Amino acid sequence: MKVKDTIKKPYGICPASMTIWNADQTYNKKGMEKYLTWLLDNGAQSISICGSTGENIAMNMEEQREIIEHVSGFLGGQVPLVCGTGRYDTLNTIKMSRFAQDHGADCVMVILPFYLNPHKKAVMQHFRDLREALDIEIMVYNNPWFAGYELSVQEVKELVDDGTIQCIKAAHGDPNRVHELKYHCKDDLTVFYGHDYAAMEGLLAGADGWLSGFPAVLPKQCRRLQDACFAKDVDAAIAAQNNIQPYIDYFFYDKVNGVPHWQEICKYTLQAQGLDVGLPRKPLGELDDANKKKIEKLLADME
Repeated sequence: MKVKDTIKKPYGICPASMTIWNADQTYNKKGMEKYLTWLLDNGAQSISICGSTGENIAMNMEEQREIIEHVSGFLGGQVPLVCGTGRYDTLNTIKMSRFAQDHGADCVMVILPFYLNPHKKAVMQHFRDLREALDIEIMVYNNPWFAGYELSVQEVKELVDDGTIQCIKAAHGDPNRVHELKYHCKDDLTVFYGHDYAAMEGLLAGADGWLSGFPAVLPKQCRRLQDACFAKDVDAAIAAQNNIQPYIDYFFYDKVNGVPHWQEICKYTLQAQGLDVGLPRKPLGELDDANKKKIEKLLADME
Protein backbone atom coordinates (compact mmCIF):
# COMPACT_ATOMS: atom_id res chain seq x y z
CA MET A 1 0.00 0.00 0.00
CA LYS A 2 1.34 3.43 -0.98
CA VAL A 3 1.95 5.87 1.86
CA LYS A 4 -0.10 9.05 1.58
CA ASP A 5 1.93 12.04 0.44
CA THR A 6 -0.24 14.53 2.33
CA ILE A 7 0.96 13.59 5.79
CA LYS A 8 3.40 15.63 7.84
CA LYS A 9 6.69 13.80 8.24
CA PRO A 10 7.90 13.71 11.86
CA TYR A 11 11.27 15.35 12.43
CA GLY A 12 13.45 17.14 14.92
CA ILE A 13 12.74 17.42 18.61
CA CYS A 14 9.89 14.98 19.15
CA PRO A 15 9.03 14.62 22.84
CA ALA A 16 7.93 11.17 23.93
CA SER A 17 5.12 12.95 25.70
CA MET A 18 4.00 11.92 29.13
CA THR A 19 0.32 11.25 29.81
CA ILE A 20 -1.25 13.50 32.42
CA TRP A 21 -3.47 11.78 34.96
CA ASN A 22 -5.87 13.18 37.53
CA ALA A 23 -5.47 12.30 41.21
CA ASP A 24 -7.88 9.39 40.69
CA GLN A 25 -5.69 8.18 37.78
CA THR A 26 -8.22 9.09 35.08
CA TYR A 27 -7.07 11.00 32.00
CA ASN A 28 -6.59 14.74 32.58
CA LYS A 29 -7.51 16.50 29.32
CA LYS A 30 -6.89 20.05 30.50
CA GLY A 31 -3.58 19.10 32.07
CA MET A 32 -2.54 17.38 28.84
CA GLU A 33 -3.43 20.46 26.79
CA LYS A 34 -1.33 22.73 29.04
CA TYR A 35 1.57 20.30 28.86
CA LEU A 36 1.45 19.98 25.07
CA THR A 37 1.30 23.75 24.72
CA TRP A 38 4.36 24.06 26.97
CA LEU A 39 6.25 21.52 24.84
CA LEU A 40 5.51 23.43 21.63
CA ASP A 41 6.34 26.78 23.24
CA ASN A 42 9.71 25.37 24.30
CA GLY A 43 10.89 24.00 20.98
CA ALA A 44 9.11 20.74 20.16
CA GLN A 45 8.86 20.23 16.40
CA SER A 46 6.84 17.00 16.42
CA ILE A 47 4.81 15.27 19.12
CA SER A 48 4.73 11.60 20.08
CA ILE A 49 2.06 10.19 22.38
CA CYS A 50 1.14 6.83 23.92
CA GLY A 51 4.68 5.50 23.90
CA SER A 52 6.70 4.16 26.81
CA THR A 53 7.12 7.55 28.47
CA GLY A 54 3.40 8.06 27.91
CA GLU A 55 2.70 4.91 29.96
CA ASN A 56 0.96 3.04 27.15
CA ILE A 57 1.61 -0.17 29.06
CA ALA A 58 -0.57 1.20 31.88
CA MET A 59 -3.64 2.04 29.79
CA ASN A 60 -6.29 -0.08 28.13
CA MET A 61 -7.28 0.27 24.49
CA GLU A 62 -10.34 2.38 25.20
CA GLU A 63 -8.24 4.88 27.16
CA GLN A 64 -5.60 4.88 24.44
CA ARG A 65 -8.21 5.71 21.81
CA GLU A 66 -9.52 8.53 24.01
CA ILE A 67 -6.04 10.03 24.36
CA ILE A 68 -5.22 9.73 20.66
CA GLU A 69 -8.50 11.36 19.63
CA HIS A 70 -8.16 14.16 22.18
CA VAL A 71 -4.53 15.03 21.46
CA SER A 72 -4.98 14.92 17.70
CA GLY A 73 -7.99 17.20 17.94
CA PHE A 74 -6.22 19.60 20.26
CA LEU A 75 -3.07 19.85 18.12
CA GLY A 76 -5.14 20.29 14.98
CA GLY A 77 -2.27 19.48 12.64
CA GLN A 78 0.09 22.16 13.99
CA VAL A 79 2.97 19.68 14.04
CA PRO A 80 3.48 16.07 12.96
CA LEU A 81 1.82 13.64 15.37
CA VAL A 82 3.28 10.21 16.08
CA CYS A 83 1.00 7.79 17.95
CA GLY A 84 2.27 4.73 19.75
CA THR A 85 -0.03 1.89 18.67
CA GLY A 86 2.04 -1.27 19.04
CA ARG A 87 0.65 -4.23 20.93
CA TYR A 88 1.85 -7.80 21.07
CA ASP A 89 -0.69 -9.12 18.59
CA THR A 90 -0.99 -8.00 14.99
CA LEU A 91 -4.80 -7.80 15.05
CA ASN A 92 -5.01 -5.20 17.82
CA THR A 93 -1.94 -3.35 16.54
CA ILE A 94 -3.80 -2.90 13.24
CA LYS A 95 -7.00 -1.84 15.00
CA MET A 96 -5.24 0.78 17.11
CA SER A 97 -3.14 1.98 14.18
CA ARG A 98 -6.17 2.41 11.93
CA PHE A 99 -7.92 4.34 14.68
CA ALA A 100 -4.90 6.65 14.95
CA GLN A 101 -4.82 7.10 11.18
CA ASP A 102 -8.55 7.86 11.05
CA HIS A 103 -8.16 10.46 13.80
CA GLY A 104 -5.31 12.47 12.31
CA ALA A 105 -2.05 10.72 13.16
CA ASP A 106 0.77 11.29 10.68
CA CYS A 107 2.74 8.24 11.77
CA VAL A 108 2.33 5.24 14.06
CA MET A 109 5.16 4.11 16.31
CA VAL A 110 5.05 0.35 16.73
CA ILE A 111 7.17 -1.48 19.27
CA LEU A 112 8.38 -4.94 18.30
CA PRO A 113 5.97 -7.66 19.52
CA PHE A 114 7.04 -8.28 23.10
CA TYR A 115 6.65 -10.72 25.99
CA LEU A 116 6.34 -13.95 23.98
CA ASN A 117 9.53 -13.10 22.05
CA PRO A 118 8.33 -14.14 18.56
CA HIS A 119 10.85 -15.20 15.93
CA LYS A 120 12.06 -12.63 13.42
CA LYS A 121 10.14 -14.09 10.47
CA ALA A 122 6.89 -13.48 12.36
CA VAL A 123 8.00 -10.00 13.42
CA MET A 124 8.80 -8.95 9.86
CA GLN A 125 5.38 -10.19 8.75
CA HIS A 126 3.76 -8.30 11.63
CA PHE A 127 4.99 -5.03 10.12
CA ARG A 128 4.11 -6.06 6.56
CA ASP A 129 0.56 -6.90 7.60
CA LEU A 130 0.33 -3.51 9.28
CA ARG A 131 1.58 -1.80 6.11
CA GLU A 132 -1.22 -3.41 4.11
CA ALA A 133 -3.77 -1.93 6.49
CA LEU A 134 -2.44 1.66 6.65
CA ASP A 135 -1.89 4.70 4.45
CA ILE A 136 0.33 6.64 6.87
CA GLU A 137 3.97 6.17 7.85
CA ILE A 138 5.11 3.37 10.15
CA MET A 139 7.90 3.92 12.65
CA VAL A 140 9.60 0.83 14.05
CA TYR A 141 10.19 1.30 17.77
CA ASN A 142 13.45 -0.64 17.94
CA ASN A 143 13.79 -0.93 21.71
CA PRO A 144 15.66 -4.00 23.00
CA TRP A 145 15.25 -2.85 26.62
CA PHE A 146 11.46 -3.12 26.48
CA ALA A 147 10.92 -5.72 23.74
CA GLY A 148 13.82 -8.00 24.64
CA TYR A 149 15.41 -7.87 21.17
CA GLU A 150 15.81 -5.55 18.20
CA LEU A 151 15.83 -5.69 14.42
CA SER A 152 19.26 -5.64 12.82
CA VAL A 153 20.26 -2.96 10.32
CA GLN A 154 19.82 -5.44 7.48
CA GLU A 155 16.36 -6.45 8.70
CA VAL A 156 15.38 -2.79 8.94
CA LYS A 157 16.75 -2.15 5.44
CA GLU A 158 14.69 -5.04 4.09
CA LEU A 159 11.53 -3.42 5.47
CA VAL A 160 12.58 -0.04 4.09
CA ASP A 161 13.38 -1.41 0.64
CA ASP A 162 10.02 -3.17 0.27
CA GLY A 163 8.14 -0.04 1.38
CA THR A 164 6.93 -1.38 4.73
CA ILE A 165 8.46 1.22 7.04
CA GLN A 166 9.54 4.84 6.68
CA CYS A 167 10.84 5.74 10.15
CA ILE A 168 12.63 4.21 13.11
CA LYS A 169 13.18 5.11 16.72
CA ALA A 170 16.61 3.68 17.52
CA ALA A 171 16.22 3.28 21.26
CA HIS A 172 19.19 1.14 22.20
CA GLY A 173 21.28 4.20 23.00
CA ASP A 174 24.36 3.39 20.93
CA PRO A 175 24.75 6.20 18.37
CA ASN A 176 26.48 3.77 16.03
CA ARG A 177 23.04 2.37 15.27
CA VAL A 178 22.09 5.77 13.88
CA HIS A 179 25.24 5.89 11.79
CA GLU A 180 24.68 2.41 10.35
CA LEU A 181 21.00 3.00 9.61
CA LYS A 182 21.64 6.27 7.78
CA TYR A 183 24.60 4.79 5.90
CA HIS A 184 22.68 1.77 4.64
CA CYS A 185 19.19 3.25 4.24
CA LYS A 186 20.12 6.80 3.26
CA ASP A 187 17.20 9.25 3.14
CA ASP A 188 14.70 6.46 2.56
CA LEU A 189 14.52 6.10 6.36
CA THR A 190 13.84 8.85 8.91
CA VAL A 191 15.98 7.96 11.91
CA PHE A 192 15.31 9.27 15.40
CA TYR A 193 17.87 8.89 18.15
CA GLY A 194 15.68 7.25 20.75
CA HIS A 195 17.57 7.34 24.03
CA ASP A 196 18.79 10.07 26.36
CA TYR A 197 22.44 9.88 27.30
CA ALA A 198 24.23 10.16 23.92
CA ALA A 199 21.94 12.35 21.85
CA MET A 200 24.78 14.61 20.75
CA GLU A 201 26.63 11.70 19.21
CA GLY A 202 23.46 10.31 17.65
CA LEU A 203 22.52 13.64 16.11
CA LEU A 204 26.03 14.26 14.81
CA ALA A 205 25.97 10.74 13.35
CA GLY A 206 23.07 11.82 11.15
CA ALA A 207 19.84 11.34 13.10
CA ASP A 208 16.90 13.27 11.71
CA GLY A 209 15.64 14.05 15.20
CA TRP A 210 15.49 13.07 18.85
CA LEU A 211 12.50 11.14 20.18
CA SER A 212 12.80 10.20 23.81
CA GLY A 213 11.96 11.14 27.38
CA PHE A 214 14.37 14.06 27.81
CA PRO A 215 12.73 16.17 25.07
CA ALA A 216 9.48 15.57 26.99
CA VAL A 217 10.81 17.14 30.19
CA LEU A 218 13.66 19.41 28.99
CA PRO A 219 12.47 20.48 25.53
CA LYS A 220 14.28 23.83 25.47
CA GLN A 221 17.64 22.35 26.41
CA CYS A 222 17.20 19.44 24.00
CA ARG A 223 16.28 21.76 21.14
CA ARG A 224 19.42 23.80 21.81
CA LEU A 225 21.54 20.65 21.60
CA GLN A 226 19.87 19.45 18.43
CA ASP A 227 20.14 22.84 16.70
CA ALA A 228 23.86 22.99 17.43
CA CYS A 229 24.32 19.48 16.03
CA PHE A 230 22.30 20.25 12.90
CA ALA A 231 24.40 23.39 12.40
CA LYS A 232 27.55 21.23 12.72
CA ASP A 233 28.71 23.52 15.53
CA VAL A 234 30.49 20.91 17.61
CA ASP A 235 31.66 23.34 20.30
CA ALA A 236 28.11 24.58 20.85
CA ALA A 237 26.85 21.00 20.83
CA ILE A 238 29.35 19.98 23.51
CA ALA A 239 28.35 22.98 25.60
CA ALA A 240 24.68 22.05 25.26
CA GLN A 241 25.45 18.44 26.18
CA ASN A 242 27.46 19.55 29.19
CA ASN A 243 24.53 21.70 30.29
CA ILE A 244 22.35 18.61 30.76
CA GLN A 245 25.10 16.18 31.78
CA PRO A 246 24.54 16.54 35.56
CA TYR A 247 20.87 15.71 35.01
CA ILE A 248 21.88 12.70 32.87
CA ASP A 249 24.22 11.49 35.59
CA TYR A 250 21.47 11.77 38.19
CA PHE A 251 18.81 10.23 35.95
CA PHE A 252 20.79 7.10 35.12
CA TYR A 253 23.13 6.51 38.03
CA ASP A 254 21.87 8.07 41.29
CA LYS A 255 19.73 5.18 42.49
CA VAL A 256 19.41 2.86 45.48
CA ASN A 257 17.86 -0.51 44.62
CA GLY A 258 16.33 1.00 41.50
CA VAL A 259 14.82 3.98 43.34
CA PRO A 260 13.87 6.48 41.95
CA HIS A 261 12.26 5.16 38.78
CA TRP A 262 12.72 7.21 35.61
CA GLN A 263 8.96 7.75 35.26
CA GLU A 264 8.85 9.29 38.73
CA ILE A 265 11.86 11.48 37.89
CA CYS A 266 10.25 12.70 34.65
CA LYS A 267 6.95 13.59 36.28
CA TYR A 268 8.62 15.56 39.06
CA THR A 269 10.95 17.31 36.60
CA LEU A 270 7.81 18.75 35.02
CA GLN A 271 6.27 19.53 38.41
CA ALA A 272 9.41 21.43 39.40
CA GLN A 273 9.03 23.57 36.26
CA GLY A 274 5.53 24.63 37.26
CA LEU A 275 3.41 22.07 35.41
CA ASP A 276 0.69 20.27 37.33
CA VAL A 277 1.16 16.84 35.75
CA GLY A 278 0.28 14.55 38.62
CA LEU A 279 1.97 11.21 39.23
CA PRO A 280 2.61 8.11 37.15
CA ARG A 281 -0.04 5.45 37.36
CA LYS A 282 0.48 2.91 40.11
CA PRO A 283 2.46 0.83 40.91
CA LEU A 284 4.81 3.82 40.52
CA GLY A 285 4.20 6.96 42.52
CA GLU A 286 5.69 10.06 44.10
CA LEU A 287 9.34 10.89 44.66
CA ASP A 288 10.69 11.26 48.16
CA ASP A 289 11.70 14.73 49.36
CA ALA A 290 15.45 14.09 49.01
CA ASN A 291 15.13 13.28 45.30
CA LYS A 292 12.78 16.19 44.73
CA LYS A 293 15.43 18.52 46.14
CA LYS A 294 18.09 16.98 43.90
CA ILE A 295 15.99 17.65 40.81
CA GLU A 296 15.20 21.20 41.89
CA LYS A 297 18.93 21.87 42.34
CA LEU A 298 19.78 20.34 38.94
CA LEU A 299 17.17 22.49 37.22
CA ALA A 300 18.31 25.62 39.04
CA ASP A 301 21.88 25.04 37.84
CA MET A 302 20.82 24.34 34.25
CA GLU A 303 20.73 27.05 31.61
